[in-house]
Amino acid sequence: MLSTVARSIKSTAIKSSSLRPLISIRTKVTLPNLPYGYDALEPYINTEIMKTHHSKHHQTYVNAFNQAEEKLQGAFKAHDLKEQLALQNALKFNGGGHINHSLFWENLAPKGKGGGSLPKGALHSAIEKEFGCFDEFVKQFNAAAVGVQGSGWAWLGYNKAYKRLEIATTPNQDPLLHLTPLLGVDVWEHAYYLQYKNVRPDYLKNIWEVINWETVAERFAKAS
Repeated sequence: MLSTVARSIKSTAIKSSSLRPLISIRTKVTLPNLPYGYDALEPYINTEIMKTHHSKHHQTYVNAFNQAEEKLQGAFKAHDLKEQLALQNALKFNGGGHINHSLFWENLAPKGKGGGSLPKGALHSAIEKEFGCFDEFVKQFNAAAVGVQGSGWAWLGYNKAYKRLEIATTPNQDPLLHLTPLLGVDVWEHAYYLQYKNVRPDYLKNIWEVINWETVAERFAKAS
């Protein structure tokens, strides 16, 4: 997600046996291209939402993270601990927004072209083992997603310690850290309001028609 774009290593001259390296690493993020057109998820997610969500909202997180990270580098150079701490919320919020959305776009695919159908296989079996059946999984996932107060994300994650699938939610743009994220669904209103108004359950009902289960299965295979 985060690509290193500049790296410099400076070291002072060697005096006797001492070497003092100074390492400065800049990380800059960029808006990823979508693997489909803005209109490809119609009618489940309309063109206007996709264009605004990707080119406006996600781009804002990218810009804000890069600006905060640049300020952080200046704070490091100035040895300004107060400024370093003050920037942490912006870095977490905007960096999380970039990470979450980058995963979200890959979670989607046009219906009939990878979207909407969970194939038989290891992931299908794991869902049935943990939730009884696919429909019960969707029911529990949607209930958790509807229950997110305000803005946030709903997740299907893999618990490596217990070797099982789990449903989880995170507030705002917090990324999923205690589980390996397999599937993330954005439940901020900007993800659905232009089409579904404030009726989040309708958005959640329809998004399953364009979930890219191949990508989710690949993540599961790597995690397990």
